[in-house]
This record gives sequence, structure tokens and C-alpha cells, in this order.
Amino acid sequence: MYHPALYTPLTDLLGCKYPILCAGMGGVARHKLAAAVSNAGGFACLGMVREQPEFIREEVHRYRSLSKKHFAVNLIPAATPAELLDRQITECISLGVRYLAFFWDVDKDIVRRCIDNGITVMHQVGSKKDAELALEAGASVLIAQGVEAGGHVRGDTSLFGLLPEISALSPVPVVASGGITTGQGLVAALALGAQGVSCGTLFLATEESNAHDFHKEKIIRAKAADTLLCYDFHRNWPVKAAVRVLKNAITENPYHDYKHFPDRAIGEQDGAAIYPFSTDSPLKGATGDLASMALYAGQGCANVRKIKSAATVIDDFMRQANQYLDRL
Repeated sequence: MYHPALYTPLTDLLGCKYPILCAGMGGVARHKLAAAVSNAGGFACLGMVREQPEFIREEVHRYRSLSKKHFAVNLIPAATPAELLDRQITECISLGVRYLAFFWDVDKDIVRRCIDNGITVMHQVGSKKDAELALEAGASVLIAQGVEAGGHVRGDTSLFGLLPEISALSPVPVVASGGITTGQGLVAALALGAQGVSCGTLFLATEESNAHDFHKEKIIRAKAADTLLCYDFHRNWPVKAAVRVLKNAITENPYHDYKHFPDRAIGEQDGAAIYPFSTDSPLKGATGDLASMALYAGQGCANVRKIKSAATVIDDFMRQANQYLDRL
């Protein structure tokens, strides 16, 4: 048993043992990683952004063949054509998915539809305004994302600046997201009002992650200063949005050749071409100029030094938190 402070009402709401969530990283957080996280006591999100309903069905069935634990499906309405999003949600309802995690703009009609069909809605937000909108829409969990986070970043405030503000106004559990890769980070988040943490970079660099090995190796060699918040990776995303990535030739060279030939493929993944500035990070099996693709990483990457199993990551994380609380 760990310190009592590490068992929060969030774990009861989500049906998990520990207050640590695996972020719904599109392409990366598929059934193997999700099931490994759930079976180790965490709460998993399947990253199904812009995926076809048939693929969502396959991933849910594969997950359920490996784990009986609860999980969420992560969708991003603002980045998904309306017709596809409608079919995605219809499929999730048909599959009996109990949790959906949304990100970016708050769509009240979509949130209400999910709630009316018995789905618990989690919403990731980057500002007090978005938190208020998500609460008004009926979200049961808020995920407060700071600018330290890897991938798409919604707001412009540090996590530990944003977290107390959202925790103070929220009647529902708040989860901290952005740069947390250690148990000490969990304790700090709890002290500022969170009931759990959501981690992306920490789980991207695991054995079960669907990220390309090149991406994993870059993360375990990186430090916080190697990450950059930029607007260079925008293809496949409908609005101008910041992303935090590892610095590369694209981010550091404003005159890179790819900027003159944006429609010339630089690689291939799952039988489809990858073009410069795509928001898609390289997954297993990707080929081509991997170093020039979006290599997402949060500022907590310096604490990720080995590629481990998800179970080992969670065990290490919780022991760190427990030891830190005991010292306090």
C-alpha cells in the first residue's frame, strides 16, 4: 500500500488503482500501450483522433482482449470532419465505451450527446475560460494542460500557474498535464489541487508504445532545453496551433528545402505518404526522413532515461511519489 494521499476520488470515478493517466496520443497510444497501463493500475486513453470507426472498433476489441479495466477513447472534434466525428461517437456508443476524452474547443452539443448516452466526459483544457466552458457543458473530469506539455498545446500558461486556478473553480476532479514524468511531479500536482496526472512523454518512451524507436531514442537522450514550442507542424490540423517538439532541422532552419517543396513526400507510414510539416509523428514501420518529422516531447523528457515496460514505469513513478511523501 502506498501513502493514503495517492488514492484520490479520481481513482474511484475512473475505476483505476493509481491516479496516473496515459495521455491519448494519436497513433502512439493504441491497444498494447493502453492495456499495459490499465493492467498496471493506471488509466488508459486510446488515441483515436481522425481514425475511422472500423479501426476504433478493432482497437477497442483488441484492448478488451488484453484488459478488463476501464479506459477512455480520445477524440478531438476540432481536428476531425464533422461527419467522421459523428460516426466515431456513434461507434463508441455502440461499443459501450464508458469514457471519452476530448481536447481543444469545447462543443457543448457533443458533450451533451455523450452524457445522454451514459458516457463520462473528460475534457483537456488550457485556460480558465475553456475550463468554465467544459464544466458548463457537463464534463466530469478536467485535464489542465500547461505549456510544458508535448504535442499540441492549447494554452499559454505553465501548468503550476494554471492548475491552482482551475482547481479552485472546479467542482469535479482536475488532472494535471504537462511535463510531469516523476512521482515528485505527482505530489506537487496534488499539492496544487489536482487529483491525478496525465502523462504523454513518459509513456511514449515505453516498450508497448506504438511510437517509432527513433522517436523513443531521441526522447531518452533529450533534456528540457531540447524541446521547442513552435508552429512549424501544421499539416492535417485545421487551425494555427502550437506544438511542443524536439528541435530539429525544420524548427532551426527557416530556409530548409522542405519549406520550398512542401508537397514532396519525405517518408511513408502505413502505406501512405508523409509530407513535410505533418502533425503525424513517426510510428512503428515509418520510413524516410524521420528526423524531420514531428517528434513530440514534453519538458519533462530529461527524467526519461530508459525505455521500460509501462508496468515498470508506473511502479517506479508510484514508488517515487510514495518515498517523497514519506520524507515530507
